[in-house]
Amino acid sequence: MDLFDLTGKVAVVTGGTRGIGLMMARGLLQAGASVYISSRKAEAGEEAVAELSEHGRVVSIPADVSIEAECVRLAEEVGRREERLHVLVNNAGATWGAPFEEFPASAWDKVLDLNLKAPFFLTRAFTPLLEAAATPDDPARVVNVGSIDGLHAPALPTYSYSASKAGVHHLTRVLAKELGPRGITVNAVAPGPFESKMMAATLAAHGEEIAASAPLKRIGRPDDMAGVVVYLSSRAGAYVTGAVIPVDGGRATTL
Repeated sequence: MDLFDLTGKVAVVTGGTRGIGLMMARGLLQAGASVYISSRKAEAGEEAVAELSEHGRVVSIPADVSIEAECVRLAEEVGRREERLHVLVNNAGATWGAPFEEFPASAWDKVLDLNLKAPFFLTRAFTPLLEAAATPDDPARVVNVGSIDGLHAPALPTYSYSASKAGVHHLTRVLAKELGPRGITVNAVAPGPFESKMMAATLAAHGEEIAASAPLKRIGRPDDMAGVVVYLSSRAGAYVTGAVIPVDGGRATTL
């Protein structure tokens, strides 16, 4: 099973203190990687480190990655500790819901800064460390977290969120073309409904209905998200780039 072994590898997971980011960080640790997690709040990082440390070496570096200078600082902070980076997971994100007639400009700025611009600036800032880790048989990896709301029109009025995630999916393809010759793969995961802070209210109100609408008839579990990020980060996924993988029980491709 060494196809999925990440022993000795180093990963960064933004938004790694909760929800999908925490699920991914745990999966990478359990596969043998050392993991740096980042979020805006230092206390959230400390709590996540306490929760995750039983699985391996995990370090928290707080940063507000909606700001380009903070993306650069995060890369510099990791670079002071590591000579190379094998996996970058661009997960940090935000959403906003409001009626069409009332949807504010601030909702576009906040969501696109974090969901769409940050993955670009983070990938660019970390590229030297990723290139240092890349080999012809085992490329460095970038995993962007999109959403099934970027694959089809969502039911909720989250205009900037769904547009940003569609942008993430296409940015993934563009960066895969750009960085492939440098030995870096770039893929995206498009999660469906998982238990997280972002989805809590929706699942509380409509969880049973959402689960029933998926061919697999359930909500996503932590191991489902861990599995896909380990696959994309390991030797098993070494020849995959420019892909957008729905992890949603089949909803996006069958509804």
